[in-house]
Amino acid sequence: MSVPRVTEPPQDGGSYIVHRFNGEVLTMPGSKGAFRMYATQKQTNNGMAVFGWDGPANEQGYHYHKITHDAFLITEGHLKIYCGEDCRILSPGDFASAPPQLAIHNPMPLGPFVRALPLVSPADWVDIFRDTKDPFTGVMFPEYDTQNQDAEMERRLPKNYEEPYDTYGVDEPSVAEVKEWSEKDTILPDGPEPYFLRYKSGPKWVLGGVTSQPFITTKQAAEGRFAISTIETSSAYKRTIFSEFLQFPKIHHALVLLDGAMEVTLKGGTPTEIHAGEVLFIDANTAFRLSFTQPYIKFMCYVDGDGLEALIHEAGDSTKAVALPDSPRHIDEAKPGIQAQSQNLNGLWALGIDQVSSSLKYLSLTI
Repeated sequence: MSVPRVTEPPQDGGSYIVHRFNGEVLTMPGSKGAFRMYATQKQTNNGMAVFGWDGPANEQGYHYHKITHDAFLITEGHLKIYCGEDCRILSPGDFASAPPQLAIHNPMPLGPFVRALPLVSPADWVDIFRDTKDPFTGVMFPEYDTQNQDAEMERRLPKNYEEPYDTYGVDEPSVAEVKEWSEKDTILPDGPEPYFLRYKSGPKWVLGGVTSQPFITTKQAAEGRFAISTIETSSAYKRTIFSEFLQFPKIHHALVLLDGAMEVTLKGGTPTEIHAGEVLFIDANTAFRLSFTQPYIKFMCYVDGDGLEALIHEAGDSTKAVALPDSPRHIDEAKPGIQAQSQNLNGLWALGIDQVSSSLKYLSLTI
């Protein structure tokens, strides 16, 4: 059985593929943009909501959350965002993290066409979109919606909306002017705090012929809820860590393919090809493997805990290289935290992670 292609996330569980311009499409009055839900609370047990946000320039209000962690990743256009006590203009590949309690923020698309791939956790925060939505059957987004956004939101939300929707509006901070990027914006903080991360900066790991460069790990995410990373590889490598079946009993994955093509195979199923512009959702406790069919593959990996990116970080080596290696890097099987079992057990090839590695305690790899 192949992985099904859907136009909206299924409500009954399972893995699936959805195009970035499909999903559960929600539009808020006067926002002019569209929110395309690829996975939310029903698919991730409320762990995370991953969605596309597409639209033209538009004003946004300042607010904060007491529980919800917002993360913003830009793939096209420019987004002005005040976050914490700082303000930046994000370009493609730039990132901002707005943890609960700590970050007043207002993501503002500057146009002319902005595409972002946000994540929110817990996932049910996106119900504010559902409960105020307008019907939309267009191709992209309601660019010429002239409704008064503030007035319509006030009309459609209950008067005591702040706590149920974990959204608390505030006045514009006095220090909301845009600032230049700095060296501080090239490193990940030690814990949950508001921060920005510039494109292609921060730490990076390589495992064989696969690299992972995180925007945020469970260390920076509130309560360790999620992680987001850029993963790159190539069909030039005959085998990668993804050549074996991997199974994460408690972790959901949403892989947004930006470049190249790859095949996914669920255990017991047949390969399904995925193309740039598609999102692969892998349900928790699903054994899967990936193979790569083009010279360069890049996807964004969203997980509600420690997932693929943690495997690469734990078992791989730190690297400062921008490009993929010309040949796979040697994997040090004696490295602390990784245990490679090249043995045949009842006809099964197994590759496992050391039991003492707490960050990977939910991972099992089998064929």
